[in-house]
Amino acid sequence: MDAITDFLSAVRVQGVCYGRIQLSTTWTPRADAGSHSAFGLISYGQAWIDFSDAAERLQLSHGDFFLLAPGRKYVLSTAGDAPAAIIAGRFSFDDTHSKPLTDFLPPLILIRGGQPQALPLQKTLELLASEVSGSTPGSEVAVRHLADLLLIQALRAHLTDGEGNGTGWLHALSDAHIGAALNSMHQRIDHPWTVASLASEAGMSRSAFAQRFKALMSESPLEYLTRWRMYRGSDLLRESDRKLADVAQAVGYDSDGAFHKAFKRVLGIAPGEYRRSVVGSPAMWRAGSAGH
Repeated sequence: MDAITDFLSAVRVQGVCYGRIQLSTTWTPRADAGSHSAFGLISYGQAWIDFSDAAERLQLSHGDFFLLAPGRKYVLSTAGDAPAAIIAGRFSFDDTHSKPLTDFLPPLILIRGGQPQALPLQKTLELLASEVSGSTPGSEVAVRHLADLLLIQALRAHLTDGEGNGTGWLHALSDAHIGAALNSMHQRIDHPWTVASLASEAGMSRSAFAQRFKALMSESPLEYLTRWRMYRGSDLLRESDRKLADVAQAVGYDSDGAFHKAFKRVLGIAPGEYRRSVVGSPAMWRAGSAGH
């Protein structure tokens, strides 16, 4: 599978909250735990968005969509005396499965309303609003799939808008050389990759590849590969009864001991303990139209 598909398979949306907020002054959303990711769309008017972790301040206009990395807090206020409205919500994630988002999602994805990529997001939000506010048979399943679709569309839009900051996972995917290596890793996660073989996939020299990968991703190619092997391994532990040695082999480890050590280092929990904590646990899905 390609890197985007693998990423979305590793991220498990457990619920979505959604509401329409009329802005006449400053509005501060309720503080949330790190496993929540906020999103919003300006339905009319203009607003300012401020962040608690940066001096950055952005003006938002009609049709603008934003998605924040998990745990990032923000404040919205009107631009001047004119009222504004926002369709605001948040995705909630399983703590373990929010790690790919926390690790690889940029702090802010912003799609301006005038961009062609904004239209699918707007349409999906309209459908989501209809399903969340209704109680028709199958609405819970529909909301679940629409939430996944919204996340996919936001990532796609960010990949194609050409406005990235030049670093980060999504930007690296759009790099012809590094993107080729990333997709090769994700497609053949069990392959005995080396920096040299990944450089060959990228069509670069070993040293140039290692330097460019580190510049874009802030980690080495093999550090990245190890993390994704652990995310894929956690999926196998959760969703199958395969022996630990089989799971280890499926993600590129010849010994379950080496896999055990890497799993605990990356995810902070031993594979066996992780499996016991998730097997038989109920699948929690929450959908609501409560205020954000």
